[in-house]
Amino acid sequence: MKLKMAIIALIASVLLIGCNGNTNEESTAKDNDVKDIKELVHDYSVGNIEDESASITSTQLIVTDDKEKETVYELPEDEFFVSIAPFVNETHPCTNHSLTGCQGEMINQDFDIYIEDTEGNIVLDETKQSLENGFIDLWLPRDKAFRVKITHEGKEVESEISTFQDDGTCITTMQLS
Repeated sequence: MKLKMAIIALIASVLLIGCNGNTNEESTAKDNDVKDIKELVHDYSVGNIEDESASITSTQLIVTDDKEKETVYELPEDEFFVSIAPFVNETHPCTNHSLTGCQGEMINQDFDIYIEDTEGNIVLDETKQSLENGFIDLWLPRDKAFRVKITHEGKEVESEISTFQDDGTCITTMQLS
C-alpha cells in the first residue's frame, strides 16, 4: 500500500510540474541574464537570426516571430541600449530602434567616438565600426545625460543624449559635417 501511495504521489508531482503553464520560451524571457540578453540583441543587430523581427525600447527587447507571436525580454536595470547612425546625406526619423529593420547610411565604417557624462567622466573614447545596418550599438549607464562627439574622415558631430526611462534607443539625428 505504501508503495502504491509513493508511486501515485510521484506521478501526481510529475503531472503538476508538467502542467505549470510555462513554456521554455516564456521562462527564458523571464529568467535571462545580462550576458545572454546582450548577446541576443547583438545577434539581431548583425543579422544572425532570421525569420523574426526585433525592436528595442528603453526597457525591453521585443521579438516577433513569423507567426506574429511576441516574446518580450527585460533589459538590464543598470544599462541602457542605444544605437547611433551617424550620417552625411540621408537619415530617417526613429525613436525605438528596430534591430532588424532600421538602416543607416554609413555601413561598415570606422568612427572615433567620445562620450562623457555631465560630470565630465569619460564613458567611451575609442574607434568603433558601424554594422551592416549603418548603426553603432552601445550599452550606456542608465538614468544619465551624455555629451557625444563622433568624428569620421575629417567630419564631426556633437550632440547630447540621455538614457532615462522614456528616452529613445535609436539616434538618427547626428549629421557629420
